[in-house]
Amino acid sequence: MNKRFFSDDSFWNQKVGGEAKIHPRSGEWIALLEKVDGNSGFYLNLNEWTVPVYEATADTPVCSIEKRLPHFESGYEYFFLNSKPYISDGHPVGHGEGFGEAVPIPPEAEPDCSNDAHIAVIDRERGMAWDMWAAQKKDDGTWWSCTGMKYDLYGSGVFNPTQFKIHNGESIHLYGPSRASGVPIIAGLIMHHEILAGRIEHKLAFASDCAGLLEHVFPPAVWTDGGTPGGIPEGAVLQLDPSLDLDSLGLGESEKVVARAMQEYGLVLVDVADGASLYGEGLWGHEGLSWDGLLSQEGLRGIPYSSFRVIEHGMSVEKGMVPMAHHNINRNYHFYTGVPHTDGTIPSGMERRIEPQNIEQGTAE
Repeated sequence: MNKRFFSDDSFWNQKVGGEAKIHPRSGEWIALLEKVDGNSGFYLNLNEWTVPVYEATADTPVCSIEKRLPHFESGYEYFFLNSKPYISDGHPVGHGEGFGEAVPIPPEAEPDCSNDAHIAVIDRERGMAWDMWAAQKKDDGTWWSCTGMKYDLYGSGVFNPTQFKIHNGESIHLYGPSRASGVPIIAGLIMHHEILAGRIEHKLAFASDCAGLLEHVFPPAVWTDGGTPGGIPEGAVLQLDPSLDLDSLGLGESEKVVARAMQEYGLVLVDVADGASLYGEGLWGHEGLSWDGLLSQEGLRGIPYSSFRVIEHGMSVEKGMVPMAHHNINRNYHFYTGVPHTDGTIPSGMERRIEPQNIEQGTAE
């Protein structure tokens, strides 16, 4: 059975190619990566701030997932701040359509140990996937999560933006997706079995400190939480120079597997984080599996950002979440503009791009 997520013609499973057109702003965006991280190269999230993936079968126990977002002690205020006018009895409040009932969760399943507490469950026989952010198993054995999406494991891997009745300025988390760019959290994940096999046959996902403010690329992104004016749009694809001799970089064999995928398939900006990081699956609950001695979190740091380029992309959509009381996003907005911004209101000068009415997704303004 093919263990690659999504269909063969999925955006995530397409190679970039050596003759791909480079975006006119590539040099500017790569310089921005160098500025925020000192050109020290990508980090690999392996032990925290990543996504554990569990496989379910017909025998896996199922449970109902309660909506946690209205009770989330560290997130309620800022995630609801720009959504208060739109909350009603019919609002999804964090759980997408079809998510919540009869979710299979293996007994050994554990969310990511960081505050994001991501978790994904896949069922290869039924061809379904479920993913969550801020998931938690409560003392009574029940589960709740701030977000939740159910989708086709062998589908496109790109959500239909029209399914989210989101208003410009809000967070996509209120509508189900667990990534702030609105992509599945299993998309672009480096899987343990892929490193053992010596091949990664899909694009990789990464997070960066310089994700662009109110701009994303569809496909694959349907939203953004970027706080950097003029930064790299979430959904943009970077490619490691395909002519680069990997043997010249002093990489371990497993790191070469990742670097080769960055040359062949590229990597996609999907979220905001300190510096710039890729994601290896979290191995909590997987007895006998470990990244120790196989892949190093610092193993790619020797590849300078100057060896990457941003590939020309399709539709650029000027919509997304505005800076609010979120430490990373608000910090970036302040750093690049000098404008203090802590109360979640629309920043001065951004009024033209924020529309209070319901918007139609997937079209550029």
